[in-house]
Amino acid sequence: MIFSAIGYVSLTIMALLCLLPFLLVVSSSLTNEDTILTKGYQFLPIDFSMESFKILFKYPGEIVHAYMVTIGVTVAGTLLGLFLTSMTSYALSRKDFKWRNKFSFFFFFTTLFSGGLVPWYLMIVNYLHMKNTLLALIIPMVLNVFYIIVMKSFLSSIPEAIVESAKIDGAGDFRIYYQLILPLSKPALATIGLFLALAYWNDWYNALLFVSDDKLMPLQYYLYKMLGNMDGMRKAMMGAGAVVTTPLPSEGLKMAMTVVATGPILLAYPFVQRYFVQGLTIGAVKG
Repeated sequence: MIFSAIGYVSLTIMALLCLLPFLLVVSSSLTNEDTILTKGYQFLPIDFSMESFKILFKYPGEIVHAYMVTIGVTVAGTLLGLFLTSMTSYALSRKDFKWRNKFSFFFFFTTLFSGGLVPWYLMIVNYLHMKNTLLALIIPMVLNVFYIIVMKSFLSSIPEAIVESAKIDGAGDFRIYYQLILPLSKPALATIGLFLALAYWNDWYNALLFVSDDKLMPLQYYLYKMLGNMDGMRKAMMGAGAVVTTPLPSEGLKMAMTVVATGPILLAYPFVQRYFVQGLTIGAVKG
């Protein structure tokens, strides 16, 4: 009883400590720029101001469109990535697949060496012709070797008796994969799906390389350009010798961007959290 009480108290304290950085971000986004520059960041807004959010949502249509692009890319990329990752891992986990060691080495080899940025860019633009398309934001990140290895290890822990019994009943490989393997792999799928969703949601680098059309601009790249324009405006005004009576809210704007960019993904996390600790294979095989 005492050990459990100490554990619950410790976990509660750690959870509250993890919330402090986000509280600091939200508070700073609602604080006047002068107060941030003079008194620093505070956990509670001393001088309340919505100026950062007013600048951020000055053109609401653009940011809503960037949100929709990011949501579409995140959903499509996560689903496609889970499908390809699970199928690849299932094939590599099957002991009756005689080429699995050779393919496993091929995947692992790509983690040690790469062709570099220039060949990768030429492949996407000149050969696959994905420049200024949504595919340029989805395809480059759809497969990750680390996720394949993690998924393969999880699938290897599923008892072979399940697959063998399905084969005896006449089920094919794809039916075994779809009706047996995928339902038993929900914890691994949820975990890898969260990692993929975070990667797609936070990605701005691929947009920087392959997207010049404003209609295809994702949220992170849109916020990145807005912050760059703000810094450029401030430097131009300083270079021209202009006297700025009210400082541009660059620090508050950074925090407001963080709130806008991380809010939806934080709301999605509780829906997949329960699968992290749930063992769905317990009791699947009856002796």
